[in-house]
Amino acid sequence: MVFRIFVEKKPGLDNEAQALKNDIKELLQIGGLENVRLFNRYDAENLSAELFDYAVDTVFSEPQLDNVTKELPEANFIFEVEYLPGQFDQRADSAAECIQIISRGERPDVKTAKVYALYGKLSDEDREAIKKYVINAVESREADMDLPETLVSEYEVPDSVETVEGFCRLSEDELAQFIADRGLAMDLADIKFCQQYFKDEDRDPTITEIKMIDTYWSDHCRHTTFNTVIDNVKFEDETLQEAFDRYMEVRKSLGRTKPVTLMDIGTIAVKKLKSQGKMKNLDESDEINACTVKIKVDTDKGEEDWLLLFKNETHNHPTEIEPFGGAATCVGGAIRDPLSGRSYVYAAMRVTGAGDPLVPVSETIPGKLPQRKLVTTAAAGYSSYGNQIGLATGQVDELYHPGYVAKRMEIGAVIAAAPAENVVREVPKAGDRVILLGGKTGRDGCGGATGSSKSHDASSLESCGAEVQKGNAPEERKLQRLFRNPDASKLIKRCNDFGAGGVSVAIGELADGLEIDLDKVPKKYEGLDGTELAISESQERMAVVVAEKDVEKFCALARGENLEATVVARVTAEPVLSMHWQGKNIVNISREFLNSNGAEKHVNVETSPLGDYGREGKGSFADNYSAMASDLNVCSKRGLSERFDSTIGAGTVLMPFGGKYQRTPIQAMVNKVSLEKGDTKTCSLMSWGYNPFITEKSPYHGAYLAVVESVCKLVAQGAAFDQVYLSFQEYFEKLGKDPKKWGNPLAALLGSLDAQLELGVGAIGGKDSMSGTFENIHVPPTLVSFAVTAENVDNIISPEFKEAGHDVYLIRPAKNDKGLPTGDSLKAVFDKVTALMRDGSAKACYTPAYGGVAEAILKMAMGNGIGFAYSGALSDEEIFGYDYGSFVIEMGEGSGCPGGDDCRGCDESGGKCESGGAGCSDNGADSFECILIGKTTADGKISKGGEAVDLGEICGIYEDKLEPVYPCNIKTGGEKPQNISCETKKTFAASVKTAKPRVLIPVFPGTNCEYDSAKAFAKAGAETEIFVLNNLTAADVARSISLFAEEVRKSQIIFIPGGFSGGDEPDGSGKLITAFFRNEEIKEAVTELLESRDGLMAGICNGFQALIKLGLVPFGKILTPDETSPTLTYNKISRHQSKLVRTRIASNNSPWLSQVKVGDVYTVPISHGEGRFIARPELLKELAENGQIITQYVDMNGEATNDIQFNPNGSDWAVEGIVSPDGRVLGKMGHSERIGYGLYKNVPGTFDMKMFESAVKYFK
Repeated sequence: MVFRIFVEKKPGLDNEAQALKNDIKELLQIGGLENVRLFNRYDAENLSAELFDYAVDTVFSEPQLDNVTKELPEANFIFEVEYLPGQFDQRADSAAECIQIISRGERPDVKTAKVYALYGKLSDEDREAIKKYVINAVESREADMDLPETLVSEYEVPDSVETVEGFCRLSEDELAQFIADRGLAMDLADIKFCQQYFKDEDRDPTITEIKMIDTYWSDHCRHTTFNTVIDNVKFEDETLQEAFDRYMEVRKSLGRTKPVTLMDIGTIAVKKLKSQGKMKNLDESDEINACTVKIKVDTDKGEEDWLLLFKNETHNHPTEIEPFGGAATCVGGAIRDPLSGRSYVYAAMRVTGAGDPLVPVSETIPGKLPQRKLVTTAAAGYSSYGNQIGLATGQVDELYHPGYVAKRMEIGAVIAAAPAENVVREVPKAGDRVILLGGKTGRDGCGGATGSSKSHDASSLESCGAEVQKGNAPEERKLQRLFRNPDASKLIKRCNDFGAGGVSVAIGELADGLEIDLDKVPKKYEGLDGTELAISESQERMAVVVAEKDVEKFCALARGENLEATVVARVTAEPVLSMHWQGKNIVNISREFLNSNGAEKHVNVETSPLGDYGREGKGSFADNYSAMASDLNVCSKRGLSERFDSTIGAGTVLMPFGGKYQRTPIQAMVNKVSLEKGDTKTCSLMSWGYNPFITEKSPYHGAYLAVVESVCKLVAQGAAFDQVYLSFQEYFEKLGKDPKKWGNPLAALLGSLDAQLELGVGAIGGKDSMSGTFENIHVPPTLVSFAVTAENVDNIISPEFKEAGHDVYLIRPAKNDKGLPTGDSLKAVFDKVTALMRDGSAKACYTPAYGGVAEAILKMAMGNGIGFAYSGALSDEEIFGYDYGSFVIEMGEGSGCPGGDDCRGCDESGGKCESGGAGCSDNGADSFECILIGKTTADGKISKGGEAVDLGEICGIYEDKLEPVYPCNIKTGGEKPQNISCETKKTFAASVKTAKPRVLIPVFPGTNCEYDSAKAFAKAGAETEIFVLNNLTAADVARSISLFAEEVRKSQIIFIPGGFSGGDEPDGSGKLITAFFRNEEIKEAVTELLESRDGLMAGICNGFQALIKLGLVPFGKILTPDETSPTLTYNKISRHQSKLVRTRIASNNSPWLSQVKVGDVYTVPISHGEGRFIARPELLKELAENGQIITQYVDMNGEATNDIQFNPNGSDWAVEGIVSPDGRVLGKMGHSERIGYGLYKNVPGTFDMKMFESAVKYFK
């Protein structure tokens, strides 16, 4: 029997419905709409009526937040939307998991849909417009509203795959038609090459073989465009001719005989630098996972050899057609590459390109999604995945250019590291086994590699649905945990992630000879044929090669992390890729043929004259500043960035926004290298550089400056220049055979080559995407440079002005006759800037980028609200124009000028240069200018001569621009909360003493803060035990419940860490955890711990959400909630919030708080989407009087507030944390475990509440 209910958020809590109503009225301009109501529809089968009824209020809904009905209300217009068959539905999956944990039985079948009930006068056209806005046909469809008889789908199980009869006899015209009919990405030359192979084999291919070859040879997998042979180049510009001649000289010096290709130009710099004895720390092997360099990491055991890995990835095509899934799997795919290198991925950066998101929806190009919907949905997808897997996203930026309307740019870049001894790389031997780990296989992602290699038009987008993968971040988190375990990682000979091409590529690339059994590949559902199993790009899967003797041990370790592990292939001696399905050999291709990458491609190239990319300011100083602040590529992206968790891992050295007001954006992402245990001062830095408005005029200059910008950003944040590595992201229009179009990537790569050789740094990796075309619209020539290095946290400096009254200098490199900063001068500038930082003279530093010096000064000023007065040394053209390669430096009091006696601008300060540094008057190759450009002020203005702009007003312009798209300054209203003070003199002590209390830390699917929590407790002197819930089968669930109850009885503290248990589904956080703790066996053990053994319990973020929904806070016992119970719900801003907030101690009535005083203010990281504490007024009053409200969100003056800048979720009475009546159970939203040396250096505050030390002290 199928059970059905509809769940709707109560009035006042229906954020999603009200946001949709606003979109329909404002974006779609449908004024007849009066109201919107949204319902989540749940259908469930294979469970008892009693179990279903119990799940209604504990799984499907929350009585405090939701109304539940069995019938839908009347409305003027109702429709339902469901995922397409085969697409991953996290809400349904998590609901089924929760119910299985409650029942300890088999997992039920659950399906969900979203119901839209609309009210008002709506025409047929209005209704269709609304449907089109909310239904993305690539991932979802309008659902049948009738109750089905069963949820079990009937699949026709195929027993064979097609053999393409007569393929070897097809004519050239017929082959061309075959490509079109089968939707292949290969060209005619490739298919003819293919035909010849099968003629030689004397057989026709299976369609599986054709599809697999098409994937192998796709531009996405084999970079066919970049590997096309360039026969001739015609130049119309002397600059490019000279650059090409230099490239040819490099080839000659290296003895290169391979053909000239874009790939050769893009990679030859590293070869040249290596021949000069540079790049010595580059780690190279036959197994290519990600860019890898050798570094030294200081640990508690001393200095150790580690590998630092980084990777940039694009998902332009998938994100364009399905923004949420495409962006989510962009970061998922970026993670998998270094993860497959057995490293732990701990930080990410996101750089995207879009059209103007403020353009009305009515102006959307037919066949396209509105830019606003695209950018916001993509941001939600990427942040959802990154936040769930536990990735600190330290920098998020979005570029706006009309060309990205052709196809969105979605780049994810990640940093990872591992002890070198944990990474074993061996050549697979015959008899070795291939194990498939992680997720199961479905139809999602079939054709993704080939789809992303094509250009598109309005009609082609209608058939792309199967090409987009759906992400399951909790599953990939399990892979992270497994590969971090050296017992597992050292068994792996070789590893490949499941990205483009699925089984055929991920497993097919592991060894020359392979025999794959497709029947053993775990499936999401029945009905998949051999071709789908071979090429599906379903996510969160890894393929590892292990020795046959190690299979059992490795699979056991995987199961210990709640991961499926299945042997699906064996390595063979013969260099042939063979696949069997249903007893038939459906693929049998020689490795030599596969590795040929198809027919060799040839092209002629013609370059266009390079254009003038300079920028001129118009109007007055004040007008130019206002225009600059409101420019889409300068204005605030804080509302975008703050939805990404930036502090998980407790390794964030610089917050995305610094200063006491958290307004100055950083220029490089800085994170401590992630150690599972202990601490380090070693940190990684990553930055990016690119300006589409330069590359569209001159790809050569744009690429050169992209490299310069990325490297300068590292130096500006405190890194030394000596060990910098690069990785490029190239993105161009579909080139075809047009010689003129080929001129753009050629010019860009020549620019990047010159920059690399000038600076002596090399791009050791990269990613190209050559399909940025939609009909007659093309993306701008794009080469994004990512720069990476390692440094000591003590050397890191932040960009916000520190104090009024300081001199500010511009250090500017010399330029060549092309208007570009020279390598020798830049390196001299880098040395000077680094020296100023190391001796403490430089207090803040910023390298000008898109907005020039004007942008640098504005952003440096905002963080601490410090003004600036220009000295007059710079003209308006210099202030507002480009100044790449320069540095704006705030010097400490009495530091003097760093430049020399002839420093330009010093006379206006009334002083003389005191330092005799590299001379401004020196005309040598390493000369540079040092200019005193002004002084920081306390007047809250940016001024020049008689003109001034108010800092508050200009910041308002800066933040208001994208507020309609990415809100961050919403008005919350309500009565101002009062500060609560309840101080106790009570001494807390456990009746049973222990010198080293044992802390039990459960890990559920979606938990991601267990490492941070365990390290905080270990540092405080506790013993920690991380317990992984296994719920692969009903027997595993039952076993986990019994084992956990046993662990509780051996522990003194239970700590529930943060995360997204079950992906924060179904529609509410912490439900999977609460389902687990409501089990009678566990409930009994917890009750005994708290009531009989004086034990402690705490939960942070997701853990707090679970505790409050269990009743453990504020009531001290596990209860069944009702509509009067307090709870945590969605933030008022209707999105995830991640930042540092100030919290005031309101009560110390807890053993967790024995080392703080009432009134103390602590700065704490928060990262949540559901942190808004709500409770009845009478309960709030009672909690305050009992000393159970322990912390409140406060403003800069220490006052409790509703202001969204300080109370990030809109909690009643500004409540951040509460305790049980006896204080022994604590729940709070702020991540007090994210503490450590050298963190959050750009935001002032006291961070450590001594919470963990207090808990340990309680037992002594």
